[in-house]
Amino acid sequence: MTDSLPEDVADVLDLVLNPDEPAHVALRRQVPRLRVRSRCECGCGTAYFGLDAEAVEPAATGPGTVVAADVQLFTETGECPGEVLVFVEDGYLSWLEVSSWSDDVKVNLAAARRWLRPSS
Repeated sequence: MTDSLPEDVADVLDLVLNPDEPAHVALRRQVPRLRVRSRCECGCGTAYFGLDAEAVEPAATGPGTVVAADVQLFTETGECPGEVLVFVEDGYLSWLEVSSWSDDVKVNLAAARRWLRPSS
């Protein structure tokens, strides 16, 4: 989606922001202006964004902090070990979170990318 973000973050945003949903279309327009302010240090891949809000329009997601996208992750065997969440504050992309529900399956951004891709 953009060269200004790390490839893994840009790729997952591209996979979870639905191009057919109007609010997601507005959020996709923000991606070229995003930068990663920090990342979780546990290795999950969660990324916190910085964005020049004056350079882009807010998405119609409502006031405050909301979950704009929530996508469950399914392994090749059909197990659901976690999810990817995209948080928005006042209509602007704020952070991408990778959540694990499993002690048995490692859930991180690399795994999310693999599990979110359509099967060939």
